[in-house]
Amino acid sequence: MGIIETLNHWDTELFLYLNSFHNSFWDYTMTLFTRTEMWLLFYLVIFITIIRKYNRKSILIFLVIALLIVFADQGSGILKHSIQRLRPSHDPYVAPLAHNFFKKGGWYGFVSAHAANSFGFTMFSILLFRNRLYTFFMLIWTMLIASTRIYLGVHYPGDILGGLILGGLIGWGMYRLLLYLEMFMRPHKPEFIIPLQNKQVYNIILAALVVVGFSMLVVNFFLKHQMFA
Repeated sequence: MGIIETLNHWDTELFLYLNSFHNSFWDYTMTLFTRTEMWLLFYLVIFITIIRKYNRKSILIFLVIALLIVFADQGSGILKHSIQRLRPSHDPYVAPLAHNFFKKGGWYGFVSAHAANSFGFTMFSILLFRNRLYTFFMLIWTMLIASTRIYLGVHYPGDILGGLILGGLIGWGMYRLLLYLEMFMRPHKPEFIIPLQNKQVYNIILAALVVVGFSMLVVNFFLKHQMFA
């Protein structure tokens, strides 16, 4: 067995192990967590924080973030169709053994666009805010988003790792681009290296906890009424 086959075997075994832990509550909760629109409040608070911190320069930051998402999303798509590794939900040997919930996704899974997008944004915002509490929290948030893809049966751990690496590189590259533009426009006032204060981070964390708590309450309400229907 070659190196690629060995790594693929280990990846499959790890996927099946992690994917085996499931129940109805987490099926629906993870489905909500994995959807971008569920985190709109969370993103809104971050964007408001950027606007308050950087004022008119926030427009440049938002343009760079938009470019980041395009690169991460399109980059993951190019790799998927170039490498053509089947998702576990489409692999004829793995799919019967896996717990797939909600959607099967496209045919190919390496690399995960969810992981690339989320970690690209995380890496960029960590470098932008330069706050330890924010860094710690965003790494946990990224792992939550990434874990939903394994739980729902649409990505192998290797797909997630590849997405994290791709997203991290793009996030770092976009931050370097932002610094370059800053130095080009205002070489004597590097405003993009000013750390964020903890009290501003608390609002971001609170928004994320509201999303998590609301999702769990909705799922719990749904399952209770479904049980007694």
